[in-house]
Amino acid sequence: MRVKVIVINFIILLGIWLILNNTLQVPVLLVGVGVALLLAIVLCRNCSVLYEMKITPKAFLYTFLFLLVFFWELLKANVDVARRVLSPKLPINPGIIKAETSLKSKMARMILANSITLTPGTFTIDVVNNTFYIHCINVEADNTGQQTRSIIRNFEKYLEVIYG
Repeated sequence: MRVKVIVINFIILLGIWLILNNTLQVPVLLVGVGVALLLAIVLCRNCSVLYEMKITPKAFLYTFLFLLVFFWELLKANVDVARRVLSPKLPINPGIIKAETSLKSKMARMILANSITLTPGTFTIDVVNNTFYIHCINVEADNTGQQTRSIIRNFEKYLEVIYG
């Protein structure tokens, strides 16, 4: 298990190094590999949050798809909130909804909670076991089940593949 965590952290750190340096020149690449490997070995001996992550081609594909879905939902939510601010006649009915998730992984639940919070108009207030309490800018009293599914299920189906 420890090797898996070191490999995952090495890949993440090397990716960050390459993005920050914006070059694939051999000296820069070698320094990046050395620094990323050293940091992954020294600092990630007890990193337990990545134990549950799967390292499969399907998991990598679903990670990419998750990011696309997240950015799409982020864009839609930003437009919705901007419309509500600019047009005072649009309904604002703030409230808290209760949502259940089937995610078992702590990391997957944390990513789900953060994805909800980062999307404008929603805010994860609390997570109790598999229950999320989410503050929404507009709660439709007669349709909370549909609203819950639309908030959680978009992200959850990808996180289930990535984290199991």
